[in-house]
Amino acid sequence: MGSSPLPLGNPYVDYDYTKFILGGEISPSLLELKFLSYLTLRWNDFGGRPIPSFLGSMGNLRYLDLSVAGFGGVVPHQLGNLSTLRHLDLEYNYGLYVENLDWISHLSFLKYLDMDQVDLHREVHWLESMSMIPSLSELHLSGCRLDRNMVSSLGYANFTSLIVLDLSGNHFNQEIPNWLFNLTSLAILSLSDNQFKGQISEAFEQLKYLESLDLGLNSFHGPIPTSIGNLSSLRDLSLDDNPMLNGTLPTSLGLLSNLEYLGVGGNSLTGNISEVPFTTLSKLKFLSIYETSSSFHVNSNWNPPFQLEYLDVESCKMGPKFPTWLKTQNSLSYLFLSSSGIVDTTPNWFWKWASSIQEIHLFDNQISGDLSQVVLNNSFLDLSFNRFSDFPSRELSDCWMHWPSLTHINLGSNNLSGEIPNSMGSLVALKAVSLHNNSLYGEISSSLQNCKVLGLINLSDNKFSGILPRWIVERMSVLIINLRSNKFMGGIPSQICLLSYLRVLDLANNSLSGTIPKCLNNTSSMAVGPIEGDIDVLETGYYYESYMESLILNIKGRDSEYKEILRYVKIIDLSSNNLLGPIPVEIFSLSGLQSLNLSHNHLTGMISVEIGSMEYLESLDLSRNNLSGEIPQIMANLTFLGVLNLSYNNLSGRIPSGTQIQTFSLL
Repeated sequence: MGSSPLPLGNPYVDYDYTKFILGGEISPSLLELKFLSYLTLRWNDFGGRPIPSFLGSMGNLRYLDLSVAGFGGVVPHQLGNLSTLRHLDLEYNYGLYVENLDWISHLSFLKYLDMDQVDLHREVHWLESMSMIPSLSELHLSGCRLDRNMVSSLGYANFTSLIVLDLSGNHFNQEIPNWLFNLTSLAILSLSDNQFKGQISEAFEQLKYLESLDLGLNSFHGPIPTSIGNLSSLRDLSLDDNPMLNGTLPTSLGLLSNLEYLGVGGNSLTGNISEVPFTTLSKLKFLSIYETSSSFHVNSNWNPPFQLEYLDVESCKMGPKFPTWLKTQNSLSYLFLSSSGIVDTTPNWFWKWASSIQEIHLFDNQISGDLSQVVLNNSFLDLSFNRFSDFPSRELSDCWMHWPSLTHINLGSNNLSGEIPNSMGSLVALKAVSLHNNSLYGEISSSLQNCKVLGLINLSDNKFSGILPRWIVERMSVLIINLRSNKFMGGIPSQICLLSYLRVLDLANNSLSGTIPKCLNNTSSMAVGPIEGDIDVLETGYYYESYMESLILNIKGRDSEYKEILRYVKIIDLSSNNLLGPIPVEIFSLSGLQSLNLSHNHLTGMISVEIGSMEYLESLDLSRNNLSGEIPQIMANLTFLGVLNLSYNNLSGRIPSGTQIQTFSLL
């Protein structure tokens, strides 16, 4: 019998892979496959079980992939018996860890080793052990908790064949050791997210075969060395998010004629970035210069040699006029020009040029212009905090039938007025709509009920009136409803209780009346702890990075922006309305709720002892109602509670003792 592969990895990782996972105990009967050379169990779930030590007895294995398979516990040293192994992948499992790595040096033919997210912090001599594998060409140790264990007792590392090295996410918090610059065969080097400090060494020029260098998310200071321009094979260079990098962008970057990816955002670079470093970068596709003190001003007739796919110059001054060189970029898919100091009317060429860009972010400028005749094929458009109301009128343009591919739209804070046009209902792919902080009025257009996958509805701080539209509370996909600070009236429809995915319900500061629906406990997403929501609604991802929706919410008595953690937030705010009757006891079964604000209403009755079930509650405001009876002492169980306001009621008794609640004074 000849050698043969055994591919037991999950082949459906791009679909609902959970339907096809393997699990349970792995039978030692695998040992009967004496000639097996290839074994993969990738993308399964073995529930934290340890990697079977008997795998180390499968002496003919040359390829072993146990990645993303739900293994846990210690990595068995018996794997060191696989003397013919060429490929070993243990990445992304449940808390795998290593006691020591002496066994790894026995794998003398190993070429590929991936231990991403395997805990190696117990092994001080990991570097010595791994550098004893002479054939190793690719080594991945991202997020292995190596911390400061990067200084070799040998003073060097004997990785003579190493081509790929990934040490990202280990938080070394030291200067880059000199032995790294002796790895002259390296083509790919990732040292990102490690708190490396000191200056970026001139010695990087010794790594003359480097094609990809990632030094982002560190603490380097000083200028970018001009010698980096000597790395003539470099295709990808990331220096993003080193806040203490300063000086100017070196013109020597123009020597990197093979460069496709350049990231120099999130730092303290100063001065003007001209076209000089870019005149020979004909292969450039990705350019990131966000959040820097530099400006990016070039000659008005500049015709770049490259065709970008991604441009991020957010918070880098490019204004006051629209940069005309943009119209030469016909391959652009993602454009970030937010907070770039543009004070201008959109030029005649702009919207036609931008019609097929997938995502456009023009947030926080002073851009004006007429949108009524604009035809776009974008999926995401953020025009918030601009002046699109200035021309030709302040009304929201009736142009949405021309933008059928939009999935996310943000026109907040544009001083817009008028009603929502019916054409917005043609956005059948719309997942998130934000029209907050404008002067829009009237009833919410019923045409929006055609947007059947809406997950985020933010119409807060406008002048909308009428009753709450039934279609909103019947939209089963909704995660977030924010209609705060409008002029809605009537009752809260009981259909809202059918929204099992609902995580944020903010109807504060309206003129709603009637009672609070007793069935709110059916919003099951609020009844469980802080688990992640549907990222597809709140986050739009793409090849380079991702954009996350944000929301201003009033929690703990202050307005705060929630962005990265929005997916975990669970609140109900019905304050400042005309609601009456008792607080439904059912609402206290929403144990995952983090903030409950029912203040400034006309609620009566007692506070039920069931409130003690709200174990994740951080903020509770029941002030300025007509509540009576004793304050339930069981509230002492609310160990996360940070803000409590029961003032201006007819309550009696003492503040519950125990936990942190005893430090509160009720206003």
